[in-house]
Amino acid sequence: MTRNGLVESTIEAFARTMSRALMSEQLSTRSGLLQQLDPRVRLIGILMLVVAVVVTRRLSVLGSLFLVAVAIAVMSRVPLLSLAKRVWLVVFAFTGLIAIPALFLTPGNPILALPTGRLAITASGLRTASLLVLRVETAVTLTTVLVLCTPWNDILKALRLFRIPAEVVTMLAMTHRYIFLLLESTNQMFESRKSRAVGSSSGSEERRMIARTAGVLLSKSVDLGQDVFSAMLSRGYHGEVHLLKSFHMRGRDFMAAGLFLAPSSAAVWMGTR
Repeated sequence: MTRNGLVESTIEAFARTMSRALMSEQLSTRSGLLQQLDPRVRLIGILMLVVAVVVTRRLSVLGSLFLVAVAIAVMSRVPLLSLAKRVWLVVFAFTGLIAIPALFLTPGNPILALPTGRLAITASGLRTASLLVLRVETAVTLTTVLVLCTPWNDILKALRLFRIPAEVVTMLAMTHRYIFLLLESTNQMFESRKSRAVGSSSGSEERRMIARTAGVLLSKSVDLGQDVFSAMLSRGYHGEVHLLKSFHMRGRDFMAAGLFLAPSSAAVWMGTR
């Protein structure tokens, strides 16, 4: 690989990351189902559905919850193609690899024998693997839709209202805010390196360049963290972050809370019998 290929591919990766973040911000401003609800209702409603997904042990109930998750995404105007590429395919590939051994190691009636004759897929193994894959797909779909349709600051404020420690909320807020700043800084470093170089370099030179870039970025992140903390202290920070935006429950929020509760309770009742 030439150095140009390395730098260009890195810049393209950073550009894709930033575009995905921008798309997420745009989705949270659309007039969809979740976007119109109080962030506390969104958070607790999705949490109830995720709990139902985790505790249920029936494939039919899990399939119904997955359809509920897809319906919420559609009504919240989340592109299904984006979900398929960013969530469903990735989760299927990852959990599928984990679930493969269960197909053969779970005791049960064999339904398909491999050509070697020593291994066979059992009915119980197929059910166990399907439960794992479908459970993860549904839970990740629900949480992804929540994050896409809710501004990050609103999620953090809703977490604080549920008595999540202020230190945890502040850490999440700062991480989300400044990771993009560091990405932009890294992107500028690679572009600067590319604009000042002519020709190609050897593999050892490429590795040294990457190591130097990582070292500079680490140093900048440490300095930035100290500067930001000092600035926060000078402005009266005492461990609690306050937002100007306030939450207000309306009639549709109470109705939506009941609608979230109904399928969650039904799924827990039917899925654990």
